Amino acid sequence: MSKPLSFHHRMGHNITLMSGILCMTCLTCNSMVAFAQPQTWQPREWPILKHYDAHHLKEVALPLGGIGTGTVSLGGRGELRDWEIMNIPARKFSTITDGNDAPFFSIYVKSDDENPTSKLLAGPMYADEYLHYEGRPVNHYGMPRFAEASFDAAYPFGQVNLSDSAMPVKVRIKGFNPLIPADEEGSGLPVAILSYEVTNVSDKPLEVAVCGNIRNFIGKDGSQGRTDWKGDFIPEGAKLNKNNFVVDEQLGLHGIVFTSDGVDSLSTAWGNMCLATDANATITYRTFSADNNWNVSILDFWDDFSADGMVENPTPSIRKSIGHDQDPMASLCVKQTLQRGETKAYNFYLTWNFPNRKAWSKTIVGNWYSTQHPDAWQTARMIAQNVANYEQQTLLFVNALLDSSYPDEIKEAALFNLNVLRSQTVFRIKSGHMLGWEGVMDRFGSCQGSCTHVWNYEVATPFLFGNLAKTMRQVETEYALHDDGAMAFRVSLPLTRPDPNHNVAADGQMGCVMKLYREWQLSGDNVFLQNHWQACKNMLAYAWTEHGWDGNCDGVMEGSQHNTMDVNYFGPNPQMGFWYMGALRAAEEMAHAMHDKAFAKKCRHLFEVGSRWMDDNLFNGEYYEHKITDPKTFEFLKPDSPDIPPYQLGKGCLVDQLVGQYMAHICGLGYLGNPAHVRTTLESIMHYNYLSDFSQHFNNMRSYVIGNESGLLMASWPKGRLEVPFPYFSESMTGFEYTAAVGMIYEGMEADGLRCIKAIRDRFDGAKRNPFSEPECGHHYARSMASWAAVLAYSGFHYSAIDERMTFANRPGLWFWSNGYAWGTVSISNHGAKLSVLKGQLALKTLTIGGHQSHRKITLDAGESQSLNW
Repeated sequence: MSKPLSFHHRMGHNITLMSGILCMTCLTCNSMVAFAQPQTWQPREWPILKHYDAHHLKEVALPLGGIGTGTVSLGGRGELRDWEIMNIPARKFSTITDGNDAPFFSIYVKSDDENPTSKLLAGPMYADEYLHYEGRPVNHYGMPRFAEASFDAAYPFGQVNLSDSAMPVKVRIKGFNPLIPADEEGSGLPVAILSYEVTNVSDKPLEVAVCGNIRNFIGKDGSQGRTDWKGDFIPEGAKLNKNNFVVDEQLGLHGIVFTSDGVDSLSTAWGNMCLATDANATITYRTFSADNNWNVSILDFWDDFSADGMVENPTPSIRKSIGHDQDPMASLCVKQTLQRGETKAYNFYLTWNFPNRKAWSKTIVGNWYSTQHPDAWQTARMIAQNVANYEQQTLLFVNALLDSSYPDEIKEAALFNLNVLRSQTVFRIKSGHMLGWEGVMDRFGSCQGSCTHVWNYEVATPFLFGNLAKTMRQVETEYALHDDGAMAFRVSLPLTRPDPNHNVAADGQMGCVMKLYREWQLSGDNVFLQNHWQACKNMLAYAWTEHGWDGNCDGVMEGSQHNTMDVNYFGPNPQMGFWYMGALRAAEEMAHAMHDKAFAKKCRHLFEVGSRWMDDNLFNGEYYEHKITDPKTFEFLKPDSPDIPPYQLGKGCLVDQLVGQYMAHICGLGYLGNPAHVRTTLESIMHYNYLSDFSQHFNNMRSYVIGNESGLLMASWPKGRLEVPFPYFSESMTGFEYTAAVGMIYEGMEADGLRCIKAIRDRFDGAKRNPFSEPECGHHYARSMASWAAVLAYSGFHYSAIDERMTFANRPGLWFWSNGYAWGTVSISNHGAKLSVLKGQLALKTLTIGGHQSHRKITLDAGESQSLNW
């Protein structure tokens, strides 16, 4: 077994210095042990928003990775799962095979007078995981596990608590990736940061080793396996997946670098990885393994590690009799002595670069992060030097939100759904533009093209990462918009010209007008508006083309309107109508800024007549309904007409009929319809659409709410249902529910809004569903980030960088705020307020809190504050 360097083979070392990195290999046993000067990161105490007990862990999978980098997830019991770092989704895919050789961490514990114990660093299996036709039910089925496990979370921080009465230690596995609003680069690092905090709970000193073990799975992304070799032995001269041990003595960093000479360098699964540790301790390692026929590879490792808590490469006799493994497993082991009651951290940094993303393109579009971090070992070095600062900045954000006075259900919904930005749903191509699927299936993306009518709903990106939101607007106006103003609601890749085969969506296109306004207001970037103004006019004017959505320019959408229900509505309806009203209001304001008086006047006129018409003709006393027209003649059809086309809304009470009003409130554009009608509509949605128990609800489509769970239906039918309504009418989906709930909060119906939000989050309890993925058409669905709007609504926050004006409701408490470029808190009392900036810079002329105003031009930098007394 490996020994400390002072006892190693002194005369047989091959020492290589490459780019300042010392690599030492023992020629006798092909192994090395090294000691380094202390550079160890000491993790701080992390906050806890949600605790998941032993009965609520099975579905927990917290994604660890940056924006656009892919992720690996920390499971509720400590397992690493869902390895999605190779440009495609891979839910429940654990690299090589699902079995004992999937990536894992293990622990060795020994006191002076007792036999050593080794275990998998994971909690127990559930009873329903025992059965399998071949005795291989889950990953690591044959390894001893800890008896007790629980999980604590405050995204992006996840903590697994492991204990066992048979073990003299308890372990807390801490995992995170930097998440810092207004810093898209610091939040876009390809790394999973893991710290295994081990506490000696015995009355004796203990030798404790923690070992990370990963097969070199480069080339295997879950879609297909490598087929380079057959049989037990690798042919002479074959190109291998290789693992190399590297050291940075100055940083005290040791690592295993994973590369491949055999995978096509243009493959989406080609790249490099690194597992590194900054521990000031005894470091041993393996860089290859015996062939895994009959699971000999894992047996050889377990015997080696369990003997003394150190590892070395397989012996020559093993290699000669069994052969090498074609995808060799590497191990990086850290061994320390823990005194009675002592806690020590074993830190590991998993970094990667897989540059060849294709997404929905037939050619490589690349990854932005790969241009910034091409070498996984160099990334690990950078992370090790800056991890304490990344942790501090992330804690500053998370604690600022958690210390705020928002109800816990708002904090959880807003914070936990930020996982979408780090999932394979979202990516940044080589140019830096951010794009996204609607969500992701287990093995492929769901619904390509940064779909406008889905991404319209989310507000986390603009209010936390404004620069990224602006790149999405650029994609929409420059690469999805045709010369005639028609916008493809799914953009093609690579970014060239809009795809003529892609349809237009009325809600998607009108929402893009409102989003341009929002990004202009939040950024204060007049050049951004100037560059996109003509495109904005073309987008809106497309509605006025002959036989278009408002071809007769009467302010009413009445043409064929493709929309987020994946059908075409015929005739005036509130969902499209309020998006249109919001677009007219946003365009009016932008036209004034551009001194385009004629366009502003036209938008104002159409808004006024259209808004009035909707209140007079669509509001039925309880909610707004859909007046169905003949697709060819545009004439209104009677409710019992045999000519009514299929898949319409009709007299249904739609959950998100006020989505345009939702966005107007967020943008500060005021009411789009009669305020009394708006509130009455939301009261009706709560009355008719909310079910406290779904066990008696029939649903012919997809079921996202089941049994005795609660939620909002997509549509209810108090006045009679169409024979064939729009397809999703009987479903319940979180992004739509958040839209209605946020609308309720804006209208003072806080108890109802919070009840709806709590109902959603109660469904994602770790046992039935993953708290870090709200699905719709795929996991990590983009629309779920509408949950961030609850933060805006509950605090009454609004900011205009154009006017340098910030507004809050006069609600006593501490409130987190963010405008996408700066963030902080405001503390409001009965006597005044204190506005603080924690990151970025804030320019302000007017601060309004309820009926109180302060008119004073100030600029606040991070760490500065301003008080207002009344």
